[in-house]
Amino acid sequence: MKFDFPEFHQARIAVIGDLMLDRFYYGKASRISPEAPVPVVNVDRLEDVPGGAANVAMNIASLGAQCNITGITGADEAANVLKQKLHAVGVNCLFHQAAHACTIIKSRVISSHQQLIRLDFEKRFTEQVAQDMEHLAEHVTDNAKVIVLSDYNKGTLAHPQYWIEKARNKQITVLVDPKGDDFTKYRGADLITPNMSEFEAVVGAVESEQDLISKAQTLIKTLNIKAILITRSEHGMTLVQAEQPEFHLPAIAKEVADVTGAGDTVISTLATALAAGVSLEQAVTLANVAASIVVTKLGTSTVSEPELRQEYERHQGINNTDHCIGGAVTVEQLKMAVEQAKKRGEKVVFTNGCFDILHAGHVTYLQQARALGDRLIVAINTDESVTKLKGEGRPINTADRRLTVLAGLADVDWVTCFPGDTPEELLRLIQPDILVKGGDYDKQGVVGWEIVEAYGGEVKVMGLVENCSTTAIVNKISGK
Repeated sequence: MKFDFPEFHQARIAVIGDLMLDRFYYGKASRISPEAPVPVVNVDRLEDVPGGAANVAMNIASLGAQCNITGITGADEAANVLKQKLHAVGVNCLFHQAAHACTIIKSRVISSHQQLIRLDFEKRFTEQVAQDMEHLAEHVTDNAKVIVLSDYNKGTLAHPQYWIEKARNKQITVLVDPKGDDFTKYRGADLITPNMSEFEAVVGAVESEQDLISKAQTLIKTLNIKAILITRSEHGMTLVQAEQPEFHLPAIAKEVADVTGAGDTVISTLATALAAGVSLEQAVTLANVAASIVVTKLGTSTVSEPELRQEYERHQGINNTDHCIGGAVTVEQLKMAVEQAKKRGEKVVFTNGCFDILHAGHVTYLQQARALGDRLIVAINTDESVTKLKGEGRPINTADRRLTVLAGLADVDWVTCFPGDTPEELLRLIQPDILVKGGDYDKQGVVGWEIVEAYGGEVKVMGLVENCSTTAIVNKISGK
């Protein structure tokens, strides 16, 4: 079911966490230093960007929401730059400027879009300084519907329980972007958003999707929290709530330029959407879309409300039966997604092939296949399998590229790569309602037809568009 895009301007969020200034030096490196074997960069541009918790606030403001922020800085030039940058986008700054502290600065030297070195100017803030900042609590949380604790382990959140208790007393939702291998300090928060590495540092190595869910549920009970959102890079993100089915969103296929600040974008979008009144699943869906946008940008970047709206509506049009968003998934993730789709009463259609060079015949065929049901799965052969079937020199496009192209099609809900030379094991595992194959043969020529019919599924053979084939395209390009 579709939902109206949130009115972000009505949302009010408080951000508490480690403030940083990201400083970028851009220039050309055209020679090696005579003093040492290092490049000499002739700097021609300097750019200062709010980082850390300040980047979370920038993302919230970019979405059009109201934001208060507090954190520790020095009484220095970097703090003034941070405040100026934040004020410029409407963020209300309530900095605790410690007399003997310095604002954290992370400087990067960039040449030809390549980071050559990063210089960190930082010293962990003492617990006393963090405690001194607590007098700002009432002001920063004023009228907030959601609080974000943005922990970079620099000392600002030495006492997260103070902020969690303050929020709970005021019935404010608390989201935590955690750091470190001890999450007990976040006990009682509403939701935490670790990445996969951070999650495994706390619960141990994750062996499977079910193991991930089980360990997340255990952690939820241990910490007395409501939910965990685990961000998983190319595997998307998984939301686990107490005693509820998991909610998995595959990564939206994009050409990744830079993952810097992607976690900040996720939690800021999540907080803004929740403060605007949408459900947690809907907020996670929007956060997933926002992450797919920000990773295409270089450096510390934000996502604007128009960008998010446009990208979300594009994917909502692709998958308009609910707020799930499709994409490239592992076999285990596909199994879970299909189980959820069937529980919703959706008819699942399955097809498979090499899909090496996508052409008009493929697109037409996939449109016809999708029209047979509510969800379409496309399973592709591995590169090794394609070589066996088509010969040396094939595939033209590797599996990851084929997955990306197929995931971008409007009629494809999920795309995966199956092991082995046939999809028979995958068919036994997920049991789609309809198996579709294109060709001029009868259904007995379709690999796996007997498996599908044995559990009560249907098998359909659809005609192909004439004069469209990958082999013909390859031969034409090579002049054969």
